[in-house]
Parts: sequence; C-alpha cells; structure tokens
Amino acid sequence: MNKLRIMSVFGTRPEAIKMCPLVKELASRPEIESLCCVTAQHRQMLDSVLEVFEVKPDWDLDIMTPRQTLSTITSKCLTGMDEAIDTLKPDMILVHGDTSTTFAGALSAFYHQVKVGHVEAGLRTYDKYSPFPEEMNRKLVSSIADLYFCPTVNNKNNLLRENITEGLFVTGNTVIDALKTTVREDYKFSTDELNHLPYGEKKIVLVTCHRRENYGEPMKNIMLALRQIAEENPEVELVYPVHLSPVVREAVDIYLRGAPRVHLIDPLPADEMHNLMARSYLVLTDSGGLQEEAPALGKPVLVMRRETERPEAVAAGTVKLCGVVQDDIVTMAERLIRDKSAYEKMAHAVNPYGDGQACRRIVDDILWYFGRREQPAEDLA
Repeated sequence: MNKLRIMSVFGTRPEAIKMCPLVKELASRPEIESLCCVTAQHRQMLDSVLEVFEVKPDWDLDIMTPRQTLSTITSKCLTGMDEAIDTLKPDMILVHGDTSTTFAGALSAFYHQVKVGHVEAGLRTYDKYSPFPEEMNRKLVSSIADLYFCPTVNNKNNLLRENITEGLFVTGNTVIDALKTTVREDYKFSTDELNHLPYGEKKIVLVTCHRRENYGEPMKNIMLALRQIAEENPEVELVYPVHLSPVVREAVDIYLRGAPRVHLIDPLPADEMHNLMARSYLVLTDSGGLQEEAPALGKPVLVMRRETERPEAVAAGTVKLCGVVQDDIVTMAERLIRDKSAYEKMAHAVNPYGDGQACRRIVDDILWYFGRREQPAEDLA
C-alpha cells in the first residue's frame, strides 16, 4: 500500500512553532510521507523556527517582500502553490489557524481538489474585522476544510453552530507539544542579555505587541502604558522582543525607547522565547499563541486587545482582557505586580489547551480518515 502524502503548509513564525511538531510526528509514522511547504510570509522569523525544530521544507515559495500587503501575500501564495501541489501531489494539505498563508493554502488545495485538514480550527470572535484579517481567514478555511482539528470543545461547538458537523476532532493545541521539547531548566540563551536578567530578584514582564488592528492610536496607548508600568514599578523589568514590522518599530522608538528597565531586543527564536516565558513573572501581549503558551507554563497573561478568540483561557482564569486603553492596561498589570493573591489565582489556574498529545491525535485521526486505522484518536476531554 502506498504511503499517504500529507503536506503541511505554513509561512509565519507562530504557525511554524505549532506545525513543526506535527511535521515531525507525521514523519515518524511508517504509513505517511510527511511533506512540508513553506510560503515564507515571514522569512527571517520563520527560518529561526525551522532551525530550532530541525525541519527542512520540501518546497519554499519565498514570497516575502518589503512592506508586503495582504493582497500580495495571498496572490503569491496562490500562484506559488500551483507548482508545489502539481509536483508533490499530496493526498491532503494541512493548514494552521488563520494567517493569509492559511487561507491561500486551503483555497489552492480546493482548486486542485485536494483534501484539507485545518489545524487549530473553530476559533471565533464573531467580529470579521477583529482580529484582522484572521477572523475571516479562519471562517473561510472552515468552509473549505474536510477535517477540523479543534484545540478545545468550545472550538468544536463553534463549528457545530455553523452547521459543520462532520470531520470534527478535539485534539488539544499543538503548541503544548512544542513547549515540551523546547523548555529546559539549564537553558542558556544565545541572546546574551537574557542570561543576565535578574530572574528571581525582579519581576520580569514579557511583552509582545504587533497586531494590525492595534496599529495607530491603540499601539500608542499600549506603548505609553508599558512606559508607565516601568516608571512606576522599580521591582519590574520589561523585556520586549520587538516585531520586525516597521509600523511597530516606529511606535516603539517614539513612545517607549529610553524608559527605565525596559529591554528592547530583536525577535527571539522559538526556544529562546519559550524559555524566557518560563522564567518570566507575567506576560503582556496582543498575540494569540502566547495566550496558550504562557498558561501552560503557569504564567498569567494580560491580553492587550478588545476581544479574544480564546475564551477558554479567560474562563479558566489564566488570561484576562485588559483592552487597549492606557489606564486599563496599567491598572490591571499593577494589580498582578502588587497583589500576590490576585497573581497566584491566575498562575495556578488550569491550562485548557491539552496534555501535549495533540500531534499524536491529529495524525491518528488522519490515518483513520484514510482507512489506515480502525478508530480515530480519543477526543481530549
């Protein structure tokens, strides 16, 4: 019997962190030929993750250009995927989450009549412009996909409400699988500044901020809030790996650079980011992935957005929305910095994103779908 040709498609750093463990799990199965196609929607940041996980793509579209737009990303992915699919001839294409690469990858698979598996399916805010363009990307992929690998029961229920009733599996989130391979107590950072932070003596607050919907006034408010937190709390040191987006870097330079005890560093490889998170006190972010990663490490998360597609973490108590208003961000951050009981309540909440077995479940479910296994994997309860 021929091996199943399963092609994973991704292009950004967050996708790569969550998909590389799955690429390797697919490759470990004798029934499967694991193929990997990257779009390089994020070139430098993508490559650092591939290096950490020792994943070598079979196909690289290399689409990234300076100040690229959503239209150029999507069109280049679509045209580039034509040759990749025609050459590699996958039986199924796996896409992840909600990026422009995800949407274009799924659409290209549909055009070639190739089955689509959607990893991290079923996340919703129900506001098509927030996050932008991610909310519409994931809804459009839901209309195309054949299999849906939902991190939580809530994600599955979102799809059921949209009358998607077949091919649904609850697997947990593959980012937990990734953390199990990257976080180590004896880890030494290649970014030397991180080896000399006063862990244990000061409260290290890890910051990320880069989302398109926060461009403009919201980002200004966020940067001013971060400056105020640093200025008013001498026991705190902020570490901010600054996204490569020119818009983000300009805001950082105008509003945050020069603030006391604020470490502005370049984006970190996945293993460095995970180990820094493990040693931090608190996470302030507008990222999606960190809302899943930090709770798995027992770190409270304040989300600098108006909404989240990850309400499970809010319900569990590991994540709180603090919005994009300066005073609100400062108030909520300072409560966790100064109130031990409030901090402990969040730090010890149960992580809702699984047990680190998501990749195994996804591959078992794929094998079952293609008739190579008698039963699908057990759903994550």
